[in-house]
Amino acid sequence: MKAIVIGSGLGGLLSAAKLSGSGYEVEVFERLPITGGRFTNIDIKGYQLSTGALHMIPHGPTGPLAQLLREVNADVTIEREDGMAFMRIFEDIGNNIYEDVPFAKFGKVFSLWNRIKLAFLMITTRKNTPKNCSFAEWLSKHLDTPLAYQMADAFCGWALSLKAEDVPAEEVFEIFENLYRYGGPGVPIGGCKAVTDALADVVRNNGGTIHTEKEVTEIITEDGKAIGVIIDGKQHPADLVISNIGHHYTNDLCKGEETDAEYQKYLDRVKAIKPSAGAKICLAASEPLIGHGGVLFTPSARRVNGINEVTNIDPKLAPQGKHLVMAHQTTKWERIPYLEDEIDLGIKDLEEIFAGKDYEIILTQSHYNGWPVNRSSSGSDIGNTTPIEGLYVVGDGAKGKGGIEVEGIALGVKNTMNLILGN
Repeated sequence: MKAIVIGSGLGGLLSAAKLSGSGYEVEVFERLPITGGRFTNIDIKGYQLSTGALHMIPHGPTGPLAQLLREVNADVTIEREDGMAFMRIFEDIGNNIYEDVPFAKFGKVFSLWNRIKLAFLMITTRKNTPKNCSFAEWLSKHLDTPLAYQMADAFCGWALSLKAEDVPAEEVFEIFENLYRYGGPGVPIGGCKAVTDALADVVRNNGGTIHTEKEVTEIITEDGKAIGVIIDGKQHPADLVISNIGHHYTNDLCKGEETDAEYQKYLDRVKAIKPSAGAKICLAASEPLIGHGGVLFTPSARRVNGINEVTNIDPKLAPQGKHLVMAHQTTKWERIPYLEDEIDLGIKDLEEIFAGKDYEIILTQSHYNGWPVNRSSSGSDIGNTTPIEGLYVVGDGAKGKGGIEVEGIALGVKNTMNLILGN
């Protein structure tokens, strides 16, 4: 059996590693000159900057991605620190007076009554919460305080690149369940590139082939089944096609299916998918700015949702004696035309958060349109299958429920492999 994988991002390489180790002949086709997509490193002034995702795995060494990496024998080390996440609550932002509240004690910033109420309601209201109810709507009904909205926006912005008003409450409940099930974040030693390079090695060691600068221009279908792809005008037959480029772009590669009624229903669902957008500001620091290897959420900021300082876990991601700090902020789609203004507001946030600290901005990155944070925002995923037999979609366009970023990609790949391999 032969499988062709379109795209060498994290989802594509996870799928290729699993299939190549399960008896499939595997070929991966990547249009870029490098592998890894939005999950690899670029070197700027000796700092290892990620192309998209942060050098952080949401559930560290115990989550779905780490489990799948071990399953395919990828040589990756993920380290986690105690004190995984903090919420910076400012008492006086002008005078830089604040408290960093640990994740386990987020509730302490609310009154005792609201803490009891919040815990009780998250358990008792879940079954009766409508599917189209956003997390912000849920808060407005049950815990209508300004700080609750700010904290929700900071968490959702960091974890999903969405405002709380854009995330279904059920998806947030699933995420909270996974946080307690798998634990908090960790850093892959070597950054994102260490993960995707290790997966590429697994594919090659299993006899698979990875082609770069080879763009798939069409997925060949016959009698409702995917039978291969076309590259540079040449047909490449396959028994199975895995697409890592999202449902929208996958559909663009399928010709002649538009007249099928079932496919039309699928297209309606594809059109409803909402991507998520955001920006990242990378800082080079001569001293630790947050002092730990977890996440610092910033609910009081204008735009920045959260910050991490990965060099507290892996110093080699920066030149000796330096620190790499990355701040992420979500961007509403209607604000994309004003993206430079949005980033400027994020920079002002950092000036206030790190007032008096020695750092410089070495790169700002924006992620939208063809290079978004997620091709399918959390809660709008439509699954890994398509109406075309033997054609599956993986990656950030088809994540599993409750999966934060790359953990969602791993959950989606696991689901797809279960469908294909039956285990």
